[in-house]
Amino acid sequence: MATPPKIEIGPIVKVVKTDEEWKRLLSPGPYKVLRHESTERPFTDNMHDNHRAGIYYCAGCDLPAYSSEHKFDSGTGWPSFWQPIDPKVVESTTDYKLIFPRTEVHCARCEGHQGHIFKDGPRPTGLRYCINGVTLKFVPA
Repeated sequence: MATPPKIEIGPIVKVVKTDEEWKRLLSPGPYKVLRHESTERPFTDNMHDNHRAGIYYCAGCDLPAYSSEHKFDSGTGWPSFWQPIDPKVVESTTDYKLIFPRTEVHCARCEGHQGHIFKDGPRPTGLRYCINGVTLKFVPA
């Protein structure tokens, strides 16, 4: 399998658009998840089962977000990574939408909701970035 290219991340400059601009830019699935914190049903997007080498970019603003080198099969039906490509490409907040608090992960550039971070991932981080596949664009190595 090919190795994904190493990507150097420079300063993150925020992308700010109105909700109407996002609605015109994104198709309905990515729009609902990225802009309104929806969740796709598990196993419905082919990103969870993608085993090719490459880089996953934010579907909202094309910021490199995750590498196939950090992807693992969590069995959850969503793409899972044990870390982002660089810590500065994602930000997190606490989400209280369910009975218990969760850590939401979103793009540092466009602030689009990507998914959640859980503490049940593999070594070396022990984290599972559980990401909605519709929030990603994959570019093979």
